[in-house]
Amino acid sequence: MNKNSYETPLCSRYASAEMRYLFSPDKKFSTWRRLWVALARGEMELGLPVTAQQVAELEAHVDDIDYDAADRWEKTLRHDVMAHIHAYGEQCPKAMPIIHLGATSCYVGDNTDIILMREGLTLLRDKLVKVLSYLAAFADRYKALPTLGYTHFQAAQLVTVGKRATLWMNDLLLDLDEVEYRIDRLALLGSKGTTGTQASFLELFDGDHEKVEALEEKIAAEMGFQRVVPVSGQTYSRKVDAAILATLSGIAQSASKFATDLRLLCHLKEVEEPFEAKQIGSSAMPYKRNPMRCERICGLARYVLSDAANPAITAATQWFERTLDDSANKRISVPESFLAVDSILSLYTNVASGLIVHEKVIEKHVLEELPFMATENIMMDAVKKGGDRQAIHERIRQLSLEAGHTIKELGLPNDLVERMAKEPMLGLSLEEIQAHLDPKAYIGRCPQQVERFLCETVKPVIDRYAFALDKQDTELTV
Repeated sequence: MNKNSYETPLCSRYASAEMRYLFSPDKKFSTWRRLWVALARGEMELGLPVTAQQVAELEAHVDDIDYDAADRWEKTLRHDVMAHIHAYGEQCPKAMPIIHLGATSCYVGDNTDIILMREGLTLLRDKLVKVLSYLAAFADRYKALPTLGYTHFQAAQLVTVGKRATLWMNDLLLDLDEVEYRIDRLALLGSKGTTGTQASFLELFDGDHEKVEALEEKIAAEMGFQRVVPVSGQTYSRKVDAAILATLSGIAQSASKFATDLRLLCHLKEVEEPFEAKQIGSSAMPYKRNPMRCERICGLARYVLSDAANPAITAATQWFERTLDDSANKRISVPESFLAVDSILSLYTNVASGLIVHEKVIEKHVLEELPFMATENIMMDAVKKGGDRQAIHERIRQLSLEAGHTIKELGLPNDLVERMAKEPMLGLSLEEIQAHLDPKAYIGRCPQQVERFLCETVKPVIDRYAFALDKQDTELTV
């Protein structure tokens, strides 16, 4: 690490080696060279004066980029694409005359961006599946463990710990659908020329439109794409960047919601993120166990959510066939969103794989609130014994308020059950009332919902991407 210059924490602390390399200069410029090889090969196969020897020379130097030469040329030419053409040409003197033949800068720049974004989405897809696999195991294990449900962060009807996890998973599945759609729909820019008319290629092929179209098909096939964009200006539509970062924003939204829930559960001492044996929670308070991983997820997610506005604004402000005000912005906003979401999913994987559930604390909280939740069933029993439903409802309401006062104002345990057992109007013994206090009687179909969701919705996804589960995580500081 260079201590004398700024380096984004996304690289030095958070993002994985795979994602960092994907948006590295080496990956970018070697992809440029692969595109130049594909262009030259296609032009040779379609009859232009490009030789097999020239193509072979280009292929031989795809990865051994002379960056010193490129930097030297850029200082003179003030143009990064031309600088790399000259650096490539120095290594490939026979092929130098035909490098970039008929193309404009966006041929390498835009096509490379599409290629890198598709590879980035593929990496994120596999990480999403890994998170889902850990949450699936967690949901299955705790599918029947009753816990307080919350609306407005106020105690509501019971759910289960596993059922709550399915809500996190369902969000991720929506994100996975979006990622799969983007991967499938991404199209290469192809070889469109300076304003998207392909005039330069039409000139090269002496007016043969079929060969112009065939060249694009060959380039797309060599780069692993089934299609190119049907029409464009000099660039592919910047709405593509906006759509992809909206998809990344969706992942960040889901992860932040999960992490926020975990932070609240950590405060309740019910569920916690992993905590290492020698981890320090606070420099001042030795007892602290701060949910720092989840806090980091939320912080990075906020960055992604705000960053997603950049390509949307860029797409809205492009002029005609092209302007260059997109370039500086997109070379920051797009890679950094990918790096941030990669970091988020590494953290999410780490947390989901080691969630700590404190069952006794959960049970304590459930039993504190359960008497209130059981009042409707208790009222029904009292009515069956001949009581007046309306009168009993009112009396239980009064007793509930009294019990609430005892809890909130006096700091004493919930004594609603004892109060109801002493109430002659109800006509129920303490044992009869306590029979309604089994938490499992109030979780509805939670276990069955979890089982069906895991079997019918999650398992097919995990099976489809089983190969992703074998990949080693290479995140930095988690």
